[in-house]
Amino acid sequence: MKETATAKTPAEIPEPCCTLGITGANQDRFVEMLKTAGSPIRFEILKFLLTHPGCITGDVVKALPIAQATVSQHLKRLRQAGWIDAHSEGPATCYHLNAESVSWFRRWVEEIF
Repeated sequence: MKETATAKTPAEIPEPCCTLGITGANQDRFVEMLKTAGSPIRFEILKFLLTHPGCITGDVVKALPIAQATVSQHLKRLRQAGWIDAHSEGPATCYHLNAESVSWFRRWVEEIF
């Protein structure tokens, strides 16, 4: 039989075991990075870029079953969230994980969980 959650009164809520130091802008950034990486396609792009640093948009398009325009939109979103960086090499744009952002994210994951 399925259990249903019932609301607890403040007197029934246990005292916290600890505190979390993440608030404000750090929390906003962390949540945005989580949401962005939570898309299955964007997660696949992150995995691809981890194993293929410095690749161009066309490389990602070849690796995933989606159109170039869709890949470009996902890459843009990953850049906005801080997961990846890009630089131009002639007419091509090369993508790689943003080491500082990934390190920042990992530190907060370790701190929180």
